[in-house]
Amino acid sequence: MAAEKPGSKGQAWFCTTGLPSDVVIEVDEMSFHLHKFPLMSKSNKLHELITEREQNARTRTEGIEGGGEEEEIEEEEEDLHHIPLPEFPGGAEIFETAAKFCYGVKIDITAWNAAPLRCAADYLEMTEEFSEENLISRTERFLAQSILRSLKESVRTLKSCEDLLPLAEDLGITQRCIDSIAARASSSDLSSLFGWPITEAAAAAGEPKTKRASSALWNGIDAAIRRKSGIRSSAAEAAADSWFEDLTVLSLPMYKRVIAAMRAHDLSSEVIEGSLISYAKRSIPGLSRTSRHHAPAPLASEPEQRELLETVISNLPQGKSSGLVTTRFLFGLLRTANILRASEACTTALERKIASQLEQAKLDDLLIPNYSYLVETLYDVDCVERILCYFLEGLQERSAIVAAEEDGGELAISPAGNNDNPLLMVGKLVDGYLSEIASDANLRPEKFCDLALALPDHARVFDDGLYRAVDVYLKAHPRITEEERERVSSVMACQKLTLEACTHAAQNERLPLRAVVQVLFFEQLQLRRAIAGTLAAAAAAGDEEEEGPPATVAAAEGGRREGDTWRTAIRENQVLRLDMDSMRSRVRELERECSTMKKAIGKMDRIRGAGGGGDRAGGWGSLTRRFGCKFTTQVCDSHQRTVVEPRKSRTERSP
Repeated sequence: MAAEKPGSKGQAWFCTTGLPSDVVIEVDEMSFHLHKFPLMSKSNKLHELITEREQNARTRTEGIEGGGEEEEIEEEEEDLHHIPLPEFPGGAEIFETAAKFCYGVKIDITAWNAAPLRCAADYLEMTEEFSEENLISRTERFLAQSILRSLKESVRTLKSCEDLLPLAEDLGITQRCIDSIAARASSSDLSSLFGWPITEAAAAAGEPKTKRASSALWNGIDAAIRRKSGIRSSAAEAAADSWFEDLTVLSLPMYKRVIAAMRAHDLSSEVIEGSLISYAKRSIPGLSRTSRHHAPAPLASEPEQRELLETVISNLPQGKSSGLVTTRFLFGLLRTANILRASEACTTALERKIASQLEQAKLDDLLIPNYSYLVETLYDVDCVERILCYFLEGLQERSAIVAAEEDGGELAISPAGNNDNPLLMVGKLVDGYLSEIASDANLRPEKFCDLALALPDHARVFDDGLYRAVDVYLKAHPRITEEERERVSSVMACQKLTLEACTHAAQNERLPLRAVVQVLFFEQLQLRRAIAGTLAAAAAAGDEEEEGPPATVAAAEGGRREGDTWRTAIRENQVLRLDMDSMRSRVRELERECSTMKKAIGKMDRIRGAGGGGDRAGGWGSLTRRFGCKFTTQVCDSHQRTVVEPRKSRTERSP
């Protein structure tokens, strides 16, 4: 039997034994010309079918008489040798492998054909009771010893089960593979992320699972510390990426069952997030532009894509993500959710997750196109406003928790906080976003003001970024009313503008006169404070000068170096006095300008009240000529550029 060499000839399969075939098995329009004895010795189902047909044919032959009925007998003999097997699991290819097994030919069982062969063996009833070392026992042994001991092989077998339902489900193959995947992944969370950790004697000592995982070592280095510090070797990253990539071949219903099993095994959120990211990038078009893997063809319909997206979002752990899930990726999911019109609950959950790590976002991330036909703005400002509200809610909750742990006291974030303060980082981000959307002609003043005032006052150290956004908005909306102009200008605090911003605002023709007066007033206060500080420094230097001569004489007697030091101090004191005089004269000049401007404003208000009207730009130009305001137009950027980066070109963006 081992010398037999089966071969294929078109849609018919012949066994090249040299003996004529006495039975034809039809599977998926493929005819297999075989022999009864090898098949009947291994398959109980084929034995019963062949035996039943032979008995029926013998009964009908005995009842036929007369010479004219020989053709009918021949047709029955042809039907006797032809046996169809409808809906055979695995199709013609798997039946060919099963037929080779019946003939004693050595077959190769792999992760891809183990489940189909097991289902085919059950279909053909190839049990141990009928023949020893039959196909059922062979496939079951291979599943237990090879497939279910490997996560990668279990995934491949599970994928092959998708075309074998419901038989694979009835035989328990599907559930066993799912349990194997979840068990292999949850046996040690670090093993899926860092390779094969070597645990200490924790398991033998009966320590809990979490403690054993925390004591896992990689070449003697604590893997938990490596994960906290974000240090992962290239081999560990490749192993994790390969593990996540394997699951992407599964269909959505099967993948959902795997995720549910992982949650049942208390798998860490970091592992689940990593798997969801890989599956989303592989299955959702547009999310893997920068990936080295090309996304497959889009799903058949928009509802299927929506279901896949909602599944990924609903299974993402709540709260701040691990380092695997970037804010840019979450914003990409949000854009896709808007395009596919995902459910409101799904969109809200994603917006809350983005808000939990909003300080990590960049300006391009917030520029979400508006896909609604009911809103005319270019970008989805309402979505950003909701995310900002969720961010503030989360900040208050964390503050309340910390305050409760510290037994009282309100946790306030001071303006002088460090640059890593989430609220300060979001404040800089929002200022950049306002400057970007301010040029939108369809952006209403109410929406601009609501977004600018959404953050508390201590979210900004200086309001230079907010002033820049106001200036851009007033320039892009020259036809708004004076009341709206004053409302837009009121969102910035003039006392929080730097000297450079004040200089620019003092000669900005787009600002209302009331705002310019406030700017000049606070600029005067800043100069007075500076003069007060200068006077205090000069007084301290004068005291040193009065005590200086005896000390200088003593120093001259001691050496030349002390005399040089004293002369340097005298020169610096003289320079300081000159600076003080200059600043005093500048203050007097500003006071005169402010007084003159107040009189002019009062006069213009009286004229306007009397119905005189007048051109605002012309009145402002006359004021500037009268006051002689000739300032530089440079505005300093009080925000660091590490948070709000310059916009990239649209071709370089990724969702």
